[in-house]
Amino acid sequence: MGKLKTFTRRTFLVGSSAIAGGVAFGTFLAKKPHDNPLAKNLNNGEATFNPWVLIDADKITLIVPHMDMGQGVASIQAAMIAEELDLEMDQFAISFGLPDAAYHNTALASEAVPFLSTDDGMTAQAMRTVVRSVMKILGLQVTGGSTTVPDSLNKLRIAGATARETLKRAAAIQADVDAAELTTARGAVVLPDGKRIAYTDLAAAAAALQPVHHNTLRDPASWRLLGQPMQRLDIVGKSTGTLDYGIDLQFDDLLYAAVQLNPGKGAALKSHDDTQAKAMRGVQQILPLTHGVAALADNSWRAMRAAKAVVCDWAEASYPAEQADHWQLVADSFTEERLDKIWRDDGDVEQAITDAAAHQAEYRAPYVAHQPLEPLNAVIRVTNERADIWVAHQMPRFAQQKVAEITGLEVDQVYLHNQYAGGSFGHRLEFDNVILAAEIGRQMPGKTIKLTYTREQDFAQDFTRQIGMARGRGLVKNGQVKAMDLSVATVSSSESQMKRLGQSAPGPDKQITEGAWNLPYDIEHFRVSAYRVPELAPTSSWRSVGASSAGFFADCFLDELIHQAGADPLAERLRLCNHPVAKAVLETAGELSGWGRPLAENQGRGIAFVESFGVPVAEVVEVTMTDRGIRLDQVTVVADVGRVIDPVNFENLMQGGAVWGLGHAMNCEITFKNGASEQLNYHRHAGMRLYQCPKIVVKGLENGAQVRGIGEPPVPPAAPALANAIFAATGQRVREMPFDQHIRFV
Repeated sequence: MGKLKTFTRRTFLVGSSAIAGGVAFGTFLAKKPHDNPLAKNLNNGEATFNPWVLIDADKITLIVPHMDMGQGVASIQAAMIAEELDLEMDQFAISFGLPDAAYHNTALASEAVPFLSTDDGMTAQAMRTVVRSVMKILGLQVTGGSTTVPDSLNKLRIAGATARETLKRAAAIQADVDAAELTTARGAVVLPDGKRIAYTDLAAAAAALQPVHHNTLRDPASWRLLGQPMQRLDIVGKSTGTLDYGIDLQFDDLLYAAVQLNPGKGAALKSHDDTQAKAMRGVQQILPLTHGVAALADNSWRAMRAAKAVVCDWAEASYPAEQADHWQLVADSFTEERLDKIWRDDGDVEQAITDAAAHQAEYRAPYVAHQPLEPLNAVIRVTNERADIWVAHQMPRFAQQKVAEITGLEVDQVYLHNQYAGGSFGHRLEFDNVILAAEIGRQMPGKTIKLTYTREQDFAQDFTRQIGMARGRGLVKNGQVKAMDLSVATVSSSESQMKRLGQSAPGPDKQITEGAWNLPYDIEHFRVSAYRVPELAPTSSWRSVGASSAGFFADCFLDELIHQAGADPLAERLRLCNHPVAKAVLETAGELSGWGRPLAENQGRGIAFVESFGVPVAEVVEVTMTDRGIRLDQVTVVADVGRVIDPVNFENLMQGGAVWGLGHAMNCEITFKNGASEQLNYHRHAGMRLYQCPKIVVKGLENGAQVRGIGEPPVPPAAPALANAIFAATGQRVREMPFDQHIRFV
């Protein structure tokens, strides 16, 4: 595989300290459990056994700390606990809980180290262990990177088992029997004579006991919930409109806030005139903010109208005002000075490829918005003693810190109440709504403020996906791909995000070439180089991050080489594939899609393969060229996640990821004019329309050694599979997203 010739300074320091001197203290901290936050303010009769289970005489509450933004993780986390605790899905309430270090996410370690997901060598495993330890010690509570399932599966099952065994001990003492003679079922301990004692009736007795730590988990063959089709806990509420999202929250005596912010993202407000806005009906106050103004009124609509009516003088943004200059800076970054890292260097590309013999191509991927259906919002109340904020956030502990910094309170005086989110796609990893709410709340002590963005402000202020280009050179011989040299230049979304967190991001950015450098292909001469473009407009993690663009670049260019060689696109990918799990994914995609089945003259079929977050995914797209344009007929999606935990939700996420990736490839981009985003609503950033959605066939495989997440991995292969299908149907190579600049869709 690739030769990892360089390490980041941070990686070296962390690894060296773990190996050379800090290992004793670090090991102690890594093994030491965090305090149980539920134990801090227990009422009489309440029992808690760990940070995820709380029982009293009236109910059972399961804590599901990973944020649910529509991907269904509230249900799946609860099911993991309930599986071992012997609860049915209608026997408990759920809570997102308050932010706490106990809810750290260590599954992110796999993405934080510069090793292939298939690398199980001693160095790679040691570094993952070190990073997991650091994440635990820091209490890094994050929902993202498709890590909820891999992070939660074992720890939440252990939490359920511990609660179960402690309740059995309480029942054993009460009934004067041996705990080994007891069983559990449907929220009760079952005595030898068949009598049942409900968990709620045992809460007070269990509260007096030390938890019985139980790490032996049930064999998946005996699972009642996990691995079986489940109805998510939020389905009825969402179907009937009774589930409250953050935007739905109501409190007594609310003041409603809306904002007008500098359209030059991150730039300041120089001055403003609020005369007209103050005179509008229902308006109570206009407040200056760091990057704009807020209008407070007696309802959201009046606040939005008033905010828009404020006349503002804006400072200029730090990035180029016109889109063409953004592209030019990307194009100018393929230089030795801007080289971030050579991530893959197999064979000898320079000797193998001469420009005269090479097939060459250039690809582009634009800025795109996150565009969740629910615009950003937050409710906040700030007093001298505490701040309460109700908001949906993927990094709640960092959000706490932001509120504390702005209000002057201590972090433990900030209470963040996480909410269901109507989408995110990475949008809610950012803090702009939290910061604005805190700025407003600080100026309105004791008042409960509800901030809601307009759709236009949500688009205008979005920290988009990274902009990028790729240049490929390749060589084919005797009907085979022999050499591939791919150079990728993008801005670093990681650097941009870390900067807003007040942190630096030293070392190479793995995400620039993610989805390209980690292809499981044994190409004789294969090089993937990353070039870091100087920061332009601020960017952020967008569903599947770097793989959403680099995966498009790499797979499409490989497809070009395969066609130039005269080979079959699936057969050549299979010949090159050197990992059995990935090969099975490709083979299954071929079988399921009917690869090789004859198509009509105006039809085309394209295949793509991208690995992201350790999940190999293959997609096959079939299209028809009609007299009105390209019609998408069928998409086949195959992924291997090690184990499918919820087949229904798995299928939904696979289908949704494909639709997301296809729709954004078809017609979505953000461009800048006079320093501002030109696309401010869905009519100019539409995604896929319902009538354009093809039939989607899904298959999950379970050959991988580790359990993985599926929220993001179906996205990256969608764009290249569609581009490859368009070529197969029309002979036209589309090398730039959005495709509708070159192809009409119907």
